[in-house]
Amino acid sequence: MFTHIMIGSNDLERAKSFYDATFVALGGNPGEMDARGRLIYVHEGGRLMITTPIDGKPATAANGGTIGIAAASQDHVLAWHAAGIAHGGTAIESPPAERPNGAFVAYLRDPDRNKLTARTKPTK
Repeated sequence: MFTHIMIGSNDLERAKSFYDATFVALGGNPGEMDARGRLIYVHEGGRLMITTPIDGKPATAANGGTIGIAAASQDHVLAWHAAGIAHGGTAIESPPAERPNGAFVAYLRDPDRNKLTARTKPTK
């Protein structure tokens, strides 16, 4: 359904440090900067792009929005969460835990306050 997700950042260098660490923790690769100055992450068919806003105004986090990132295992979710905290993210919601549907889930806010979740596939 989606081709990509684009989010804004007020500090691309800080965003790269955070997202490189969290995607590497999931078994992915560091992001690459494209010719237009956007960070691009490609992982398991998904594409996340991070840019400074085109309109020149400050980037803000979506109120009520969450970006979900697939993880292969509970260990990957925990590594993602730890890497995010170590690179400027903030733990939010409940601690990493299994949900009633069997998915293992963790939540973070990135340094620009975007809400993220890493989760395994449901087992029930």
